[in-house]
Amino acid sequence: MVGVISLVTGMHGPSGFGSASTAEQVTQGIHASNLTAIITGGASGIGLETTRVLALRKVHVIIAARDMASAKKAKQDILEDNKSARIDIMKLDLCSVNSVRSFVDNFIALDLPLNILINNAGVMFCPFKLSEDGVEMQFATNHLGHFLLTNLLLDKMKQTAKATGIEGRIINLSSIAHNYTYRKGIRFNKINERKGYGKKKAYGQSKLANILHTNELSRRLQEEGVNITANSVHPGVIMTPLMRHSSYLMHFLKVFTFYIWKNVPQGAATTCYVALHPSVKGVTGKYFVDCNQCKPSAFGKSKQLAKKLWDFSNELIESISKV
Repeated sequence: MVGVISLVTGMHGPSGFGSASTAEQVTQGIHASNLTAIITGGASGIGLETTRVLALRKVHVIIAARDMASAKKAKQDILEDNKSARIDIMKLDLCSVNSVRSFVDNFIALDLPLNILINNAGVMFCPFKLSEDGVEMQFATNHLGHFLLTNLLLDKMKQTAKATGIEGRIINLSSIAHNYTYRKGIRFNKINERKGYGKKKAYGQSKLANILHTNELSRRLQEEGVNITANSVHPGVIMTPLMRHSSYLMHFLKVFTFYIWKNVPQGAATTCYVALHPSVKGVTGKYFVDCNQCKPSAFGKSKQLAKKLWDFSNELIESISKV
């Protein structure tokens, strides 16, 4: 009940922010001209707002996007209002292992630092479909592509953190939908099977995977003693292009659940807070909702499931790479 009340009223939590806080508000007064960030899916929805606000705070932002025309327009739109914004765009298709590898190669060739990685892009409630690598589309895009991208960029983030003394931050966008998944959380042996596929459960599975990936990554980074944190966030319920596969249903439901919906500036707030706010320094392996730490589901807290997913993801990528 407290969670519902805070959502409806926008009541602030321990961080000083709540569901009604916007991305600009939670980063007010932060000057981050010494930081470079990559944002996947940074050309639309809350990714675009995250890009805009980070650029407003002087971060050098690289938009990693599948649709380069949209990314170019996003950059132009931001520059119209903020002529000093530092934004670059690069091609990335997360449902393709080859595209992820090409993106990383191209980024490394730029010889830029990397302080912040925001794994924001995703697909939602899409009908059953396999990626070009033969992986179920929601799992491939929302988890596997980001898993590989993060692993391939880790050395660059470690180098940057060591050279600058500035903490690196990795943010994975999950969802409250991680609570609604398959019976065993992740159906490892049936990831790519049409039989038993449910578009909502498959989405929940991929969002659970985001949290598990975050937790295991955080554990490994801490064990290694690296100055990089990893956290997951639930942005809130927002009407964005991500809803395109269920737009009629969502618009209908919004009429009856108007009090739980956020606008885009509010939806980007938690991501921007975890990416930039000084109070999050040293905080890792946590799940944030409305700019405050929150407990994920029982599956989301399972260390065994996180380790199993990590190994499974590496094996799946290796099998794809051999083809």
